[in-house]
Amino acid sequence: MFSEATLARFAREVAKYPADQKQSAVMACLSIAQQELGWVSAEAEAAIANVLGMAPIAVREVTTFYNMYNQRPVGQFKLNVCTNLPCQLRKGQQAMDYLCEKLGVEDGGTTADGLFTVQKCECLGACADAPVMLVNDRQMVSYMSNSRLDELVATLQAHAKAAVN
Repeated sequence: MFSEATLARFAREVAKYPADQKQSAVMACLSIAQQELGWVSAEAEAAIANVLGMAPIAVREVTTFYNMYNQRPVGQFKLNVCTNLPCQLRKGQQAMDYLCEKLGVEDGGTTADGLFTVQKCECLGACADAPVMLVNDRQMVSYMSNSRLDELVATLQAHAKAAVN
């Protein structure tokens, strides 16, 4: 199911732990799988379980516990908006609502062109910078006013266009 390069990356992660504790690499392997596939399917969980010598349900428990693992296909750009209480008090929900309206999706939805998925997320630990977002589980952006949201969307759209050309 996985490419040889991905299996090699799994092996490097597993090698970081004693042989009897290779299941400790589960989070890293899930992340690697998601990088290759874009999301973590039940088949990917089963394959990771096989590599790590774990029960598939144990891998599923990790996948469903953390919101950084996509349990279904998502857009090219996943925009996680923090709407926990501190961010709520600093317009986090308003940023979420604005972004959903701008892109024509509901919370958890993906745009028709497959470019953006917008969803709420748990605390990102940058409450003083609210509203904050995480782009593709990698890049945090802060102070997301409507104008900054407009700029972010335009930049990501331009990046997607440039990648196609």
